[in-house]
Amino acid sequence: MPQNIAEFRIIGRIGKITPREKVKYVSVAANYNRRDGDEWKTDTLWNSVVCFSNVANQVENAGKGDLVHVTGRVRENNHGEGNDVTYRTELVADTFSILAKADSENE
Repeated sequence: MPQNIAEFRIIGRIGKITPREKVKYVSVAANYNRRDGDEWKTDTLWNSVVCFSNVANQVENAGKGDLVHVTGRVRENNHGEGNDVTYRTELVADTFSILAKADSENE
């Protein structure tokens, strides 16, 4: 039987890592080219990726500026009660790989 999926893939640089009690949030930049008149411009978009214990160990070796490849699933989440419910789309990492360390490119 066919399965419905919602997945993502990001290849980008780490902006910051925010550790929490059970998860780590990793901010990863992705660049997109767009046309502005006759010129091409690059837009940088920041993606917040949720890393649970299954991939959080790989995040331990990562740092700001590292080039990473992250894949995972997209899920909707909400919290709150009554009229005070907040909805959010989360990117939950299934794999996390460091492609290049930030300082290795300057050598």
